[in-house]
Amino acid sequence: MAAQQQSKWEGKAIANLKGPKAEQVWPLFEDFFNFQKLLPTIDTCYQVKDGLTRCCARTLPPSSDGGESIIKWCHEKLLAVDKIERCLTYEVLDNNMGIRSYVATFKVLSISDDTGDHELGCQIEWSFVADPIDDLTLEFFLGYVDSSLQSIAENIEKGLE
Repeated sequence: MAAQQQSKWEGKAIANLKGPKAEQVWPLFEDFFNFQKLLPTIDTCYQVKDGLTRCCARTLPPSSDGGESIIKWCHEKLLAVDKIERCLTYEVLDNNMGIRSYVATFKVLSISDDTGDHELGCQIEWSFVADPIDDLTLEFFLGYVDSSLQSIAENIEKGLE
């Protein structure tokens, strides 16, 4: 009997920032090769290969049973940047975390008052489409993306005070 093909995972996380304006936040995302400045769980992020690819990595501490540290890494390629719409799309090329066929987009949107005349802050959206990841559930992965985005938003708010 043939194995059933699982459908793609799709998801989106949203973080609202009160105070920082979209034009202040967007350059932080546009700086594709410095993602570690936004997400503190990333130890390093640097440009590789063709100039459009970055390597992000983090070191997990040794397990309590005396295991060794583990380095998790991911090579990601910048696919598109739209400065007017304030969005950036990238894909995972290679990694050691079991991620396959992953494409994600970050968008930075203005939040205005009811009249639309005064910007009150901004909203960050992180959406993705991916093949299922072995040994994970979509709910777990959505939780990871959401908690990572909330951490990013918190770091941005602290950094732009």
